[in-house]
Amino acid sequence: MSDSTAPLTTRKAPRIGKSFSSRNPLPIGAIGLVFILVLLYAAFNAANLPLIGGGTEYSAYFTESANLKPDDDVRIAGVNVGKVQDVTLDADRGLVKVTFTVKDGFVGNESKINLKLKTLLGAKYLDIDSIGQDKQKPGKTIPVSRTTSPLDVYPAFTDLTKTIDKLNTDQLAASFRTLAQDFSGTPQYVKSAVSGLSRLSQTIASRNSQLSQLLTAARSVTGVLADRDQDLAQLLRDGNLLLQELNDRRDAIHTLLLNTQLLATQLRGLVADNQKTIKPMLDNLDNVLTLLNNNKETLDRGISLLGPFYRVFNNVVGNGRWFDNYIQDLSAGGVLCLLGVLSPTSDACGGNGG
Repeated sequence: MSDSTAPLTTRKAPRIGKSFSSRNPLPIGAIGLVFILVLLYAAFNAANLPLIGGGTEYSAYFTESANLKPDDDVRIAGVNVGKVQDVTLDADRGLVKVTFTVKDGFVGNESKINLKLKTLLGAKYLDIDSIGQDKQKPGKTIPVSRTTSPLDVYPAFTDLTKTIDKLNTDQLAASFRTLAQDFSGTPQYVKSAVSGLSRLSQTIASRNSQLSQLLTAARSVTGVLADRDQDLAQLLRDGNLLLQELNDRRDAIHTLLLNTQLLATQLRGLVADNQKTIKPMLDNLDNVLTLLNNNKETLDRGISLLGPFYRVFNNVVGNGRWFDNYIQDLSAGGVLCLLGVLSPTSDACGGNGG
C-alpha cells in the first residue's frame, strides 16, 4: 500500500484596508478644508453660477448713465428678465459701459437697448427691444449706435439754476440795448428782431429776482423728490396693492351676486316643480299656526300651571337615587281591597260591614 499525502493548500485571507482612524489625518483635513472653501465661494457667488445664477451677462455702451444704478431692472416687452450689474465709465471711449444679466430671455444680435424712465421720480430701467435672427454674443459689447439715453430733468434744472445765478442780467440788458442802437439803420425786420431781443432782456432783468426765486424753489422741490424717491416709490407700490385688493374684492362680490342669482333661479325651479306638494303643506302650517294663535291664552295658562308641578317633581327626584312620593289614604287594607282579597263591604274597604 502506497502512502501518498495530498499537498496542503493555504487560502490567503482577504486584504483589509486601513481603518479610517489609522489613516493620516493631514490629507483628509486638507481635502475637507478645500471642499468647505469651494462651498463658501459658491454660496457667496450664487448669482454668477451658470445654472442657478442670474443668467447670461451682456454689456452695452451709452452716451450717459442717466442715473442708472446697479440692481435696476432689465426688461423685455415689459417683463422683468434680469438686473443691471455694473455702471462704469470707459475713459478711452468717453462712454458709459453698462453690464447687465438676462435670464430666460432672448437677446438678438440686432437688439436695441433703451434707458427708460421707471417712475416720475427718476428711477430708470433697461428696456431691450430684441431684434435679430441670431443671439447676441455675450462677449461682444453692444455699440452706442444701438442704445439711447433719456433726458434727466433734475440735473437739467440744477444746471439751469447754476447758470442763471452766474448771469449778470443788467449787463445782458445793456448789451442788448447797445445792439439795438447799432442796428437802428438796418432794415425793418432786423430792427424788429433786435428790438424784441432788447425788450426780452429788459423783461428778464426786471424779473431777475422772481426768476431766481422760482428756479431756486424748483431746485428745492426736485431735490426733495429725489431724496424721497424710495419713500414715494414705496407709497405708489402700496397704493397699487390697495387697488389690487379692491379689485379682488370686486371680483368676489361679483361672484357672490352671480351665485345668489343662480340660487334664486334654482329655488324658483324647486318651487315650480313642487308647487302641488308645497301648497298643501303651507296650508296645513297656516292652520296649525291659526289654531295655536286662537288658543294662545290657554297655552299661556297651561305653561304657568306647569311651573308648580315641575318644582314638586324636582323635589321628588332631587334627594338621591330614588323617588320620594306620598299617596294619601293608602294602607295595607286598602291595597288588599284593590287587589280583591278583601270584600268591598268590609270596614277596611270603607264598607259598613252589613
